[in-house]
Amino acid sequence: MKGFLEDANYSIGLLDEGATLADVIDNCIYEHTHTGKKAFYVGDLGKLVRNNIQWQNVMAPIKPFYPVRCNSTPGVLEILGTLGIGFACSSKSEMALVQDLGISPENIIYTNPCKQASQIKYAAKAGINIMTCDNDVELKKISRNHPNAKLLLHIATEDITADEEMNMKFGTTLKNCRHLMERAKELGVQIVGVKFHISSSCKDLQTYIHAISDARCVFDMAEEFGFKMNMLDIGGGFTGSELQLEEVNHVIRPLLDAYFPKESGVNVIAEPGCYYVSSAFTLAVNIIAKKTVEYDKLLSSGVEQTRNDDEPVFTYYINDGVYGSFASKLSEKLNTIPEVHKKYKEDEPLFASSLWGPSCDELDQIVENCLLPELSVGDWLIFDNMGSGTLGEQSAFNDYQRPLIYYMMSFSDWDEMQDAGIASDTLMKNFFFVPSCIQLGPEDRFSTAA
Repeated sequence: MKGFLEDANYSIGLLDEGATLADVIDNCIYEHTHTGKKAFYVGDLGKLVRNNIQWQNVMAPIKPFYPVRCNSTPGVLEILGTLGIGFACSSKSEMALVQDLGISPENIIYTNPCKQASQIKYAAKAGINIMTCDNDVELKKISRNHPNAKLLLHIATEDITADEEMNMKFGTTLKNCRHLMERAKELGVQIVGVKFHISSSCKDLQTYIHAISDARCVFDMAEEFGFKMNMLDIGGGFTGSELQLEEVNHVIRPLLDAYFPKESGVNVIAEPGCYYVSSAFTLAVNIIAKKTVEYDKLLSSGVEQTRNDDEPVFTYYINDGVYGSFASKLSEKLNTIPEVHKKYKEDEPLFASSLWGPSCDELDQIVENCLLPELSVGDWLIFDNMGSGTLGEQSAFNDYQRPLIYYMMSFSDWDEMQDAGIASDTLMKNFFFVPSCIQLGPEDRFSTAA
């Protein structure tokens, strides 16, 4: 590796063993309360190290390729780069960002299912050859713009329980794979493997069995056309839970050993994104407005209404929303619940509440209904598991200012990196010591933008 992003302006707080994530959040809230009450993230980069150790313990030798779109902040990319992880990129800007880390082109795959011709040419010039394809139009486009491309056929997966729609927008059928191989042979394009993706929302792990079996069929099909296949990408869908990881491994390991044994020369890779970063980031937001609303306007139909009519119902507006850090809320359910930062009594009454972003847009609803103690303008709410989905992207909301990111890592996690031989002097320049008794004011260094 060449090193680290030269223009990345950030630092990492190296925490004394007595300091905790809660201490860091308390300090940052103290600072922001005195300087402007802006939303902010705390990123525990040590979590990336621990998640990687867990991956190696459970899933090795499957190599992870991190999807950059999940979280492209410099602290994340540089730590993952030092861990030797590959990168899955969906755009020219992501490929360039990863290249600036000094990552070898062999450790980068171009995964956008709908590629721009100019970006295919960029990948060709950069020596990034491995990319995915699932239709005839993409195949022709790649053949014209990247003669050295090595393709992974992206096959569709099915949810056999039909509880959820797992047949994704992208991915081709087994029948169409034969057609694509015929066209690739005519166009002189190499096909070197297969990719599939199973959503983390899929509860039936039998889906993996069908997907791996289908992949084996495609490999067999490829032999008929003379393609030398050497890569299987099992996609993402890993939640970050060690239990889920072990459950997936328990299902896929026998099949991989049977269909793609070590002696076959097939490299099995995966694209764990949320797995690495989701739990590593915590978001703190500030309440900027408050009002009382009618109860029947707060709850959607079908929600049980058990309350005293005399109890107030509150709507709170916070300084971040779906046009910022909660963008994923527009397409999926929020996988975290708000926690109140200020101390309150255990027997303090809780009230039906809803949370909205600052845009005053009807789509900018973050939490439809939750129970909270009565809060005031200026109070803080904490959201865990906020590391995936929007960090690193630009917001469509003009007035949205990206929250600051405070990176941290414990000494024990730093020791793990040193023991693994990946803690370099170049990385160490980004660290500074944070004592166990944190009393930092606005003038202190523990404040950097991503």
